This record gives sequence, structure tokens and C-alpha cells, in this order.
Amino acid sequence: MSPARIRRILQTAMEHHRAGRLGPAELGYREIRATVPDHFDALHLSGLVAYQQQRHDEAFDLLSRALRLEPGSELCALRLALVWLARGDPRRAEALLRQAVSRRPALAEGWEHLGLALKLQDRLKEAIVCQRRVVSLRSADPIGWCNLGLTFASLGDLTEALACHDRALAIDAACVGARFGRAQALQQSHRMREALAEYDRVLVLAPDHLEARSCRLTALQYLDGVSREQLFAEHRAYGQALGPASQPSAGPPSGGERRPLQVAILSPDLRTHACAFFLEPIVRHLDRQRFALTLYHDHFREDAVSQRLRTHAVRWRNFVGQPGVEVERAIRADAPDILIDLAGHANGGVRLPLFARRLAPLQITYLGYPDTTGVPGMDCRLTDSLADPVGEADGLATERLVRFAPTAWAYQPPEDAPEPRPPPSAGGAPFTFGSFNYLGKITDPMLRLWGELLQRVPGSRLLLKGLRLEEAQVRARIGERLVAAGIAPGRVGLLGHTAAMADHLALYHRVDVALDPHPYHGTTTTCEALWMGVPVVSLPGDRHASRVGVSLLTAVGHPEWLAADGPDYVRIAAGLATDPGRLARARAELRSRMAQSALLDHAGQAARFGRALEECWSRVGVV
Repeated sequence: MSPARIRRILQTAMEHHRAGRLGPAELGYREIRATVPDHFDALHLSGLVAYQQQRHDEAFDLLSRALRLEPGSELCALRLALVWLARGDPRRAEALLRQAVSRRPALAEGWEHLGLALKLQDRLKEAIVCQRRVVSLRSADPIGWCNLGLTFASLGDLTEALACHDRALAIDAACVGARFGRAQALQQSHRMREALAEYDRVLVLAPDHLEARSCRLTALQYLDGVSREQLFAEHRAYGQALGPASQPSAGPPSGGERRPLQVAILSPDLRTHACAFFLEPIVRHLDRQRFALTLYHDHFREDAVSQRLRTHAVRWRNFVGQPGVEVERAIRADAPDILIDLAGHANGGVRLPLFARRLAPLQITYLGYPDTTGVPGMDCRLTDSLADPVGEADGLATERLVRFAPTAWAYQPPEDAPEPRPPPSAGGAPFTFGSFNYLGKITDPMLRLWGELLQRVPGSRLLLKGLRLEEAQVRARIGERLVAAGIAPGRVGLLGHTAAMADHLALYHRVDVALDPHPYHGTTTTCEALWMGVPVVSLPGDRHASRVGVSLLTAVGHPEWLAADGPDYVRIAAGLATDPGRLARARAELRSRMAQSALLDHAGQAARFGRALEECWSRVGVV
């Protein structure tokens, strides 16, 4: 083939490529490679097509060969880095991207992906430096501002995150990424109704935006006035947007030698996180003869909790940043019998669509989300009969509800938790009601109820602790809401984030009685308060999110702290304030009662969990 003909074929193939016609483009590049196997452009661009079609192994081979031919090609290095990112290796991607931007400092795309590679390694401040470089090179590009906003949000700087997304929207009001990022930042800022309005705008622009639909479902859990029937309809609509479930995977043949069930757990929270506090006791005691455990982490942060969890697994993978096609390929290759989701919609439902593709014969959701997923192909949800009463709850779930234990949780107290102390009011301090719950759970009706309680108990105070309460803007917003609820600012203390768990728990020494929010109960915070000897008053509702307190308080033998309605909630909390003897006795015995309860029966809960898995598996029909 003459050089002139090669140039013509290449030119035609590149025109197809620029127009998005990847098939004809690839045919042209292959024709050239058949004649000139070491043709750099044909190899490079063939590799790009393979990457765009998510054929990552082929893309890696082609781009690696091309880069060996021209080691100085910044674009080839960048594209090979993208393959490394897709394959879950940001460190190798970083090395290539640093080469690219060092040779061409104005390569905005190189800085953009270098920022991503650093973010995936939990080097967020370095990532921000790169992303600032991007917006300096492409200030009129909304995506650069959007990415910068997302990284600020990961750092917890939501003021900067919102400013970046607003900057992106000023450039392009229809930028879906910026709208979605802004909605997430508003949700993280506890501004649920504003977040919902923004998610709705995203869905007007992009009706198929599954993450926005998922985040919207989570935000709805925090609002008062949303019926359980409406919630169920919204979750079913999410499942319908996924389309019908794939056919069940074939299970192993029945008969023959019994083998351990292959159980895989997928979660972004296999790290220092509330979810891990309830998972670790179960996996630590899970029978290794009956179950072989694989853990799939999906977050850029791994820590000491991650390392402990790894010791209980035969296999550990981290899928952070990897596209769904790669995650699906890896899970199918591992061939688990049971795949368990621990996030639901709590993490934007990033991996939920994979469950609709049926990656295991049996698929279960548990622990991380207080509702049905709505996902076709999610077979079961593990719960208990108090959080999800038999009969009424079953019709509000797309999964089969498996009530596997007296309480669905197994709490692992921190080893360095301080010892409980007498109530602070016993030492002469003002009687203090407290809530250390996520601020998004504290609704205006709940604040008004707490205001009534403070009026009922003269001289009493309210202590709130939550993420970002150390920030002036957050304190100002909660201050305005407190005043609107009739609570004088002088009767409220506000505490922000505490880095050390022992210091966080020690702050319960300043609380006489803890107040559970409604309609979204606390879980970790309730367990922490009880472990520190602090009674918790809770108002049950008609769905899982507002019945967690029923399960936890019943487990520790104090159902009398569950209120029938708002006035009863005030009566119970005020009654504890006016009966110091009863309060002191509760304070003295709560930790030991909790230690003897099902919540801390870790071996028993792991056995119950294992039996539930086997019972669910028996229904698959392959045992």
C-alpha cells in the first residue's frame, strides 16, 4: 500500500472518528495496521476507539504499543492513563499524566485527569491544585468548575463547592453535571427542600439521570409530610427507569460435595463509617466453613477499619472510579452465589443498576439504606419485625423482607469509649437534652416539639452536635430555625465535628437525655448514646426510617421511651427530667443491659445472619 493511500485511509477514518462513527473509523485504522503494524497513528487511534467502546484490555495493548513507538506523545500518554483509571490503577495513571503535563503544561485535559487520579488516591488538596489549573486554562468550560466543586464537596468545603457549581451554571445554565453537583452540595448542607428542587431541575434536563433519581429518593427520607405510599411509588419509578431485570444467573449444580457459599458484599463504606460499625461484628463471626467472603469496596479512602475487614475476606477489591462495565466483568468473573448491597440509595445508587443486570443468583440489600431499593433483581432485604412490621411493610417493598433477628443491627462499641458518668444535672448543671444526629434529620416540626419540651422543663437546655456546626453559615441557619421554633438561642449549645471518637463519645457526659429525630431516626447516634448511659426518647412512625428507634430501644429493654405521639414524646422526656432517681438508675445500668442485649450478641447475630443467607439461598433452588 502506497504512503499516499495510507494517508487517504487515515484521513477518512479520522473523519469518521470525529463524527462519532467508531465502527467505520476502526475499520480504516485496522486496514492500515494490516499493512504497517507499527503505524503510530493507526495504533494510537485504534486504542482510543477501543477505550471509547470500553474494550479496555484491547485499548491497553494498542496504546502501550503506540507509546513505545513515540514515547514523547502527550496525547497517547494521556489516553493510556485513562485506561489505567478504568482498570482501577490511579497510581500508574498519575505517572503518565505527570509526563504529559510536564511536556505540555497547557494540556487542560491532562490536568483534569491528573486531578481525578489524585482524588482517587484520597489526595484531595493536590487534586484541587490540578483542577484550579484546568479552570485557569479553560475558564469558560463549565465542566472544569463542576469537577472542582465536586472535589471541594469531598473535602467538606460546601461553600466553595456551591460557588464552583454556581460559576459553572453562570456559563451554562443547562450544565447537568453542575446542577447535580449543586443539588448534592445542598443536600450535604442539610438544605433538603432546596436540594430536591435542584434534583428535579436535573431530571428535567436529563430524565435518565439515575444518580439524581437515587439521591432524590434519599433526600425524601428526611422530609416530614411525605407519605410512605408516595415513597414507595417513587422507589418503584426508579426501578422502572432501570428497565426489566436480566434473567437470573445460573447457580452451581445441586448435589455433590457441599462447599461454602460464596458471599460478596459491595459497599462504599468499608472504612471508618457508621455502616462498618454494624458490619464488622457480623463478618468477624461469620462461619468460615459455611461462607467464603469477598469484599468489594467502592471508595477512594481505605483505613484501619478497611484493613481489619480485609482480614475476614478471601478476596478484596476496590472498584472506586471504575466504570460499571469493569465492575460487572470483575464480579461475574468471581461468580459469587450471593451479592449483598450495603448502600442502597444512600450513595447516589451508583452501583444499583448493576443489580438489575443480575450479577449473582441471589441478590440482597441490607443495612445502609432505610427503605426498599425498587431495583428489579434485588431479591431480599434483611430487616426485623419491629423496623418493618409483618404485613403492612411487605406491600411497601419490591424485595422480599427477611426478618432475620430480634433487631437487625449488631453494634460494635469503640474500644476507647469512656465509661458512663452520672447525669450532669445530678452535679448541679442545667438539665440538658441533646441530639448528636445528622442535622438533615432535624425537621422544623421536630424543633417545635423540642421547644415545647424546653418550656415544659424550666431552666433546661438543648445541646446539638453535628458535622459543620463549627461553620458560621451553618450555625446561622440553624439559629434562625431555632428562633422560628420558639427556642431562645441562649438555651442552645452548638458543637461541631470532633475528630477523635473517644472525645466525641465523652461529650455525652454533658447530656442528660438524648432526643431522637423524626421522621428519620438515628441509628449509630442512638447506639452511642445508650452505650454512654444516656436514655433516648424516640417517636415511632409508619416506615423503617422512623422505626429504627423501636428496634433499638426494645432490644435494650426500654420500650417505655417510645412515644405514641408528639405530646407523649414531650411527656416521656420531661418525666425523665423530673425523676432524678429513675434517670440515675438508667444511667448506671444502660451499658450493662446493652452489653447483654441482641445488639452486642455478635456471635449470635452472625449465626442468625448466616442462617438467613442460607434460607434465602434455599429459595433459589440450587442447594
